[in-house]
Amino acid sequence: MALGRNKSVSQICYLVHWGAASAMEDLKAALNEHVDLASELFEKFSAELRSGFGPAVDNFVSFFHAIDWKEPWLVCLLALYFVLLLLTISSRKNVNFQLCLSLLALSISRVCRTISGVYLADRVNGFLGRNWKSFSSQYYFDPHGLFIPVLWSGPLLIITIIIVVNTLFTLCHLMVKWKKAQLRHNARLSRGHQQE
Repeated sequence: MALGRNKSVSQICYLVHWGAASAMEDLKAALNEHVDLASELFEKFSAELRSGFGPAVDNFVSFFHAIDWKEPWLVCLLALYFVLLLLTISSRKNVNFQLCLSLLALSISRVCRTISGVYLADRVNGFLGRNWKSFSSQYYFDPHGLFIPVLWSGPLLIITIIIVVNTLFTLCHLMVKWKKAQLRHNARLSRGHQQE
């Protein structure tokens, strides 16, 4: 009886071992399939990203090359942006002035976007399209009104982002300074209580 029992125990152990090995093989096969699927998806995703940025870069380059950057009104506009950028950089320590400058840049950008993008897009584009020969050598004013917001609002928004980042750095610096002062004050108070 003990011999029969040992035989059945060994058969059970063999079946369990065989079942575990079979389960491990199934698990390895499933993991290999999963790794293959994940690597295939990653390759497709990276290929789509590489091809996805290509047309956007091509569109930007063609937009950049289509503009005659020597036109007087564009030179004046770029000079204005350069002066605003210099003013932003030179006033980086004056938070109140930069707040006013960012509000000015955002309000100008918002007004231009409202005028050119939503409210009067057809009228402004029509007016500029009819009179483009008086101030420009090329016709920049497409029916969708994309040129004005890109050329006007884009740089103003970039300047505003620079101001916001500078303000965040200034606030972090002020918080560290305030915390150090608070710790010094608490240390003086605790020394004063210990001496009494």
